[in-house]
Parts: sequence; C-alpha cells; structure tokens
Amino acid sequence: MAFDAGFLAAVAAEIEKSAIGAAVEKIYQPERDTVVLQMRTFEGGKRLLINAGSSNPRIGFTEIPLENPQNPPQFCMLLRKRLSGARLARVWQEGFERVLVLEWDTRDEMGFPTKCRLVAEMMGKYSNLIFTDGEGRIFAVLRPVDFTTSTKRQVLPGMRYELPPPQDKTDPLGVTQAMFTALLAQGGERPADKWITATFQGISATVAREIVYRVSGATDTLLTALDGAALYRVFADVMGDITEKRFAPSLVLDDAGVPREYAFLPLTQYGEYRTQGSPSALLDVWFGTRDREARVRQRATDILHLLNNARTRISHKLEMQRAELSECDKGEMYKRMGDLIVANCYQLSRGATRAVLTDYEDYREDGSFGTVEVMLDGRLSPTANAQRYYKKYAKSKTARVELGKQIALGEAELAYLESVHTALLTAETPTDLLEIREELQKSGYASRVKSVERRGRGTPVPQFAEYRTSGGYRVLCGKNNLQNEYITHKIATKNDYWFHAKNMPGSHVVLLLEGKGEPPAADFTEAASIAAVFSAAEGAPMTEVDYTLVRHLKRTPGAKPGFVIYHTNWSATVTPDREAVAALRVK
Repeated sequence: MAFDAGFLAAVAAEIEKSAIGAAVEKIYQPERDTVVLQMRTFEGGKRLLINAGSSNPRIGFTEIPLENPQNPPQFCMLLRKRLSGARLARVWQEGFERVLVLEWDTRDEMGFPTKCRLVAEMMGKYSNLIFTDGEGRIFAVLRPVDFTTSTKRQVLPGMRYELPPPQDKTDPLGVTQAMFTALLAQGGERPADKWITATFQGISATVAREIVYRVSGATDTLLTALDGAALYRVFADVMGDITEKRFAPSLVLDDAGVPREYAFLPLTQYGEYRTQGSPSALLDVWFGTRDREARVRQRATDILHLLNNARTRISHKLEMQRAELSECDKGEMYKRMGDLIVANCYQLSRGATRAVLTDYEDYREDGSFGTVEVMLDGRLSPTANAQRYYKKYAKSKTARVELGKQIALGEAELAYLESVHTALLTAETPTDLLEIREELQKSGYASRVKSVERRGRGTPVPQFAEYRTSGGYRVLCGKNNLQNEYITHKIATKNDYWFHAKNMPGSHVVLLLEGKGEPPAADFTEAASIAAVFSAAEGAPMTEVDYTLVRHLKRTPGAKPGFVIYHTNWSATVTPDREAVAALRVK
C-alpha cells in the first residue's frame, strides 16, 4: 500500500491546481464507502472520487465509469442538499497526515454565504469521510464512530471535529539535519527502511526502500552500514520535492503487465518503471481492476458460487460420460462374440460357462483357423447367449450416439457458464450484474440466484459500452451475453464488422460503418484489441481475434443468448492493452 501522506500531498496539489473555484454539479454514492462529486472546472468536467473504505482508501479524479444508484443513501442526500452548487475554495493537508480537507463556499437554507468542509481521512481500516460546517461542527459522517467503536475518539453528528490522535512519530517535513542525526543515533542495528517508517510519520514502506536504495544501491541495507550524511541528503531531497510540489507519480508493472507498486516519486529500485501523467491517472490504473473485482466479490457472491458449483458438476458429469463412451468401443467385440457363437452353435450345449470356439475369419498359413475363448451364461441356450451379445452390441451403438449428444450438450453448457463467468469478471456497474442475473434467470438458473429486481415497465435496453476509434468509427462492446445479443442482432447491420476472441469466452465487439466505407487497418486493430481485452485472454501477451461481417453470423435455434456460429472469417493477432482501450472509450 503506497497511498501514504506523500501521495496524498500529490493529489492535493493536483486538486488545488485543477479544481479551485470549480462548482459541484452532481453528487452520487455508487458504493457504501465511495462518494463522487461531479465538478465543472476551467479544464472541463471532472469527477472527484473519495473512497473511505478500509481496503482501498483514496481520493482523486477518476475516469472510471461508476453508476449512480437509483436510491441514494442518506449521507449522499445530505451532501446534495448542502453541497450542490458549492464552489471549492481551499484544499489543504493536515500536517503530514493522511487527512485532506476540502473547504467549499456555499449558501445556507436562508441564502446567506457560508462555508462547509469535507474531511477525507485515508487511514486504512480507520478511513472516514466527515462533512462539517466552516467551524468544524459535524453535519454527517460516512462511518460514525461512537464509544462502542473507540474510546479515544468519537466522530458523530453534532460533535466538533478533531484530528485523529497523533502517532509517536516525527513529522518528516520539518526535520533538520541535527534532528535527523540525533534520531539516527538512536536507530540501532536494523534495516534502514524499517527505521525510516518507524521514526517518521506518513512514509510508506515503498518510499522508505526507495530512499535507502538511492543511498546504497540496495533496499535491505542495515542502518549502521549507511553514511548518515548521505542518507539525510536523499531524505531531505525527497521531502523537498513534497514541499515544493515536485511530484513524478510512477508505476511498476510485473511481467504480465499487472501493476505491482506505485508512489509519488520515481521508483528506481525496480529498474524499470513508468511515469504517469498525474496521480489521479495512476490511481485509476492501480485501482480500476481491483475495485471491479471487489465489487463482483461483494455483489455477486451467489452468482460466483452458482457458477463454480455448476462447472464442477458438469465437468464431473462429462468425465463420467466420456468414460462410458470409451466402454462403447467394446461394441465390435460383442458383435464378434455373437457371430462366433452362431458359427459354432452345433458344438455348444446349455450349461457351459465358457468355450473355445473356432474363428473362421482367422485363417492361418498352415491351413488351420484361430480360436477365441468366449464367456457364456450357463443358464441360457447357445442361441440365447448369441442374442445376449448382440443386444450388448446394439446397446453400445445406441449409447455411443446418445452419449455423443449428451457430451455435446454438456460441453455447450460448460462453455456458456464460462462466458457468464468472463462477463462477471468484466462487469463494471450494478446494471451489468443485474443483466447477468436476468440472463441466468432466462437460462433456467433463477431458483439458484437472487431474485431479479424489476426495473420499471417494459424490457430495459442493455447498457453496452461504446468506443470511438482513431478514425472516428463507433465500436460497441457487449459486457455480457444479453448485451452481446443486443448489439450483434439488434443494432449492427449486415455490412458491419463483428469481432470476438478466438475459441474462448469474451465480448462481442461490433465496428459500425454507418455509411463511412471500409475502415483503415488501424481501426480494425483497435476493434480487435477491444475484443481481446474483454475476453478470457486478458493478460496474455498476444491474442488471436476472429472478425467477419455480421451477415456471416448465424444463430442456432434454442441456443443460449449470445451464441453464434460462422464459417467465413479473418483473424488478427493483437496485444491486449487495457489502458489503450480505455482511452478510446466514449465517456
């Protein structure tokens, strides 16, 4: 976790630069611990996200689409009442704590000018969002803290806001070389990065390791092995960057392109790092996937449980059916046994349990015939024993046909469940999850998922994603099978292009021509990249994507939603790049 006081200072500087004087247009609360302020700034519309959750607390501008719930919580309603139309007057960080104060110019119920404040406390499991008046009297608290929760500090409406209890650490921004040297003398023999985080407030472990690395070239150097003067110089340089607001937010990716670490300064300890344009843009990259996965875990636990159980059940059933199918290979042997009994019937009598019979089809060079041992039922006549083998042969033939059908159905259902699971992982809004529930209900799983809420009269239009290529072509992307069905068969025309990741679950992507003629090659690549990102291949270095004209797609009667077949297509190999795709999205 690198959202320390230094990164909060970077966010505060960005908000101060871009949003002072900005007016609040809309306020909504998409999640229990998240508030979004839609603001009109001199740079255009911006959305300020404040997440006071215990797992991913942060504050910053965001481009990630978040849905406005139909029934806003009480905290959101109070903010709308008192903060709508307010203009941001000041932004400041309390000391070097992870506490940011946003002060607003607004008007009270009588129309007189007044001030109010939003205090964002970004402190892990103690994170909170407090709304106060200009003097610090609390109007509302996102997560009230009473005596049953904490005996040291209560945060309740009507009380006066107080800062969290101070830590027994030193403010790094005001440390002189003499103070630093005195503290260093008490450090003892331990890793230098551990000493920094234990001595100074607001510094994350990542930044502490970076300071040590810049001094010694290693992150695990002992305090006694470092030159104190050199350590102070690097420490003072980092603190000076914060004081002078010289920030260079950087991000470290692993080999699969997944964000591994971030900070408000270049992370040279990792060798390769990527500098982001702003701290808010970095937070979108870091938390975008994590927030989406967290929402799925919270809101779709029953769907995930259903899909996991269903896939396990079907996989076990398919394994048994394939084992039975392999037994059908004995059918020809049963027919041969019956033929041998019939050919040698004159030699057999009732009561025999086995017989060595002449195989007239096995003619040998010495003029003799081969023999085969046949098991018999002593209770049956030779003719009845032959009929018994013929019945086994007929049963195996029928079983082969029926098992082939059942295996095909099971594989199709398993592929469908995999597509639903992929759609679940790419779901962005509560509406996406609701559409997945509706889809499962239509597919016969209604008894095993939560009931679907009615969304008014009529059938709602699926809320698909829209993109715009560099050449100006519209691209539609379905995030679940209902959306796939809608954009492919309701919106796209026969001359539009359809894209899908090859041989794996994923989104239908449609490139609309709209009378513009054949798109350039770059637009085809961008559309294919969208299909690759929103598929089970996300994270793979290269992905093969099929594309064809919509008129070549066919629907199988009775098939699951979103299922199509095609025989004429082209293929392209692209690299899934979620950031590049996100830049094409229509806001």
